[in-house]
Formats: sequence, C-alpha cells, structure tokens
Amino acid sequence: MNSKFDIVKRAIETIENQSSSIKNLSKYIDNDFKNCIEFLSSINGRIVVTGVGKSAIVGMKIVATLNSTGSPAVFMHAGEALHGDLGIIQKNDAVILISKSGNTSEIKDLIPFLKNSNIKLIAVSSEKNSYLSKNCDYFLKSFVEKEAGSNNLAPTTSTTAQLVIGDALAICLSELKGFDSSDFAKFHPAGMLGKKLNMKVKDLLDADLKPLVKLECNIKLIVAEISQKMLGATAVENNGKIVGIITDGDLRRFFDKNSEIKNAKSKNLMTRNPKSVNSDMLLTEALKIMNQNKISQLLVIDKFEYLGIIHIHQILKEGIQ
Repeated sequence: MNSKFDIVKRAIETIENQSSSIKNLSKYIDNDFKNCIEFLSSINGRIVVTGVGKSAIVGMKIVATLNSTGSPAVFMHAGEALHGDLGIIQKNDAVILISKSGNTSEIKDLIPFLKNSNIKLIAVSSEKNSYLSKNCDYFLKSFVEKEAGSNNLAPTTSTTAQLVIGDALAICLSELKGFDSSDFAKFHPAGMLGKKLNMKVKDLLDADLKPLVKLECNIKLIVAEISQKMLGATAVENNGKIVGIITDGDLRRFFDKNSEIKNAKSKNLMTRNPKSVNSDMLLTEALKIMNQNKISQLLVIDKFEYLGIIHIHQILKEGIQ
C-alpha cells in the first residue's frame, strides 16, 4: 500500500477528468446526430443496441433508458449475435453499435451480416475513421482524450461518454415524439416514481374517516369529531353544503383568544371557503397546493359531494415530497 497516496486528491482528479470530457462532447453534436434522431423517430421497429465488454454494459443501460422514455429497445450482445442472437433483429429495426475503438473484432464480424439485412446502423465510437464508423449510416462521436486511470487503460471516462451520448439520444428522441409525464407513468407503475406519477387523492381516502359537523355544533362535539377521525380537522356542513373547515390549529387559536368557550359553535371557529380538491387529482399536485397555501389539510369534494379530508402527513408517509 502506498502510504503517500492522496485518495481525496485522486478522486477529485477523476471527477474533474470525467466532467471536462463530458462537457467536451457537446462539440460533437452535429447534423449527423440530428439526422439520426429524426430517423429513429420514424421507424416502426425497435432500437437494437449491441456491444461487448464495458460497452455492452453501457448498452444495457441505454436500452433501459430508451424503453422507459417511450422508444422500444432491446439489447443484443455482439459476441452472441453470430451464434443465433441475430434472430432478435427484425426488418423494421435499427441497430446501435457501441465501441470505443470502432475496431472491436466482434463488432467487425457482425457488421457485414447487418448490412446484408438492409438494417440502418448507428455507430457510437471515439474514432471517426474506424471500421465501425465507416460502415454505419450515422456516426455519434463519443471521443475522450484519456481515461481516468493513470495508465489510461481501464474504460472509465470513455464509458461515461458513451452513456451520456445514449442519454442525449434517448431524451431527444423522447421529446421529439412528444412523450410526456402521463406516458412516463404508464411505464413506471411501481416504486417511489410510480407513486409520484400515479397515486391520486382517492387512494388515501377512507370512507370511515370522514369528519363532519353541523354549522351549529358545539365545541365538545367538534373536538370529539376531530379527535376520533384523526385527520386534525373536520368539515362544516350547513343544509347539505360544505361551508367551512375547522382544524386543530383553529381550535388552539380560538382557545388562546377566548376565555369563554363553552358556548362556541362551529360557525365561530371555522375557516370559510376552504381549499378543496377532487379525488382524481394526483397527490403530487395536492401536496403542491398545501405547500403553496401553507396548510396541512384539504377537503376532497367531487361535484359538490364531500368525500373526506386528506392530511399532508398521509402524503409524506407515502414518500411523496
């Protein structure tokens, strides 16, 4: 072990090396990139991504990003392609081939068979004069001056560059197609992302926890209703219409200002014209309304029908922020 080795300094140098190399990629975004995106947006098939070694791992990530942003994609390992996996490719597909040098033997062996199938080929490579780049229809340059390691051997910065080119391709393709958050939600139904994109106000409502008091209700019943329903508030109703809300904060403020409380009624305590939402609203939107208005509860009302109350803590408990 090298006792004089400065770990922090070397880590910073690695990050700076990658950062500057990634920034430099913007110089290579040209008409070939633009034409490639426009072509990919027009195909009826899938985008097949292939590579070997570290480039294969990068390819798998690019496929995952394409699929989640509305562009059907599949990964094909270049080493397995000539042993039967070429059957993955269909006539309306396009193929992205990833190779730093552009002269990887498995890639070179694969290209003639792809060209015989009249499939459009897209190269992601550092070298414009490589075998790969010269034999593809589109060339996306991922050049970096050097790898992060001191011996300039292990693929580090070059694979990061390939990932970034893949992300740029996926995002441009997605936005050109008009892929929006509702489309994104269809492909991400699970996990925290799925909750943010899909979970609605109605998913938190409990028919048994629907706090409600009359306009002339006394303080004892108001406190009991808020306590029993455990949402920190109750709606106030008059002649079948919701006319206000009483929160535990309203109660505290009233107690602080008034020594005589036994004759207090709902109408003396409530906030009129309370904020409300419909049950089909996304929880992220409901949370935004709460934060903007600095409130902790929202009434849920659909076409004048009172359905209940949601509390900010219920939303935060779901991990939505």
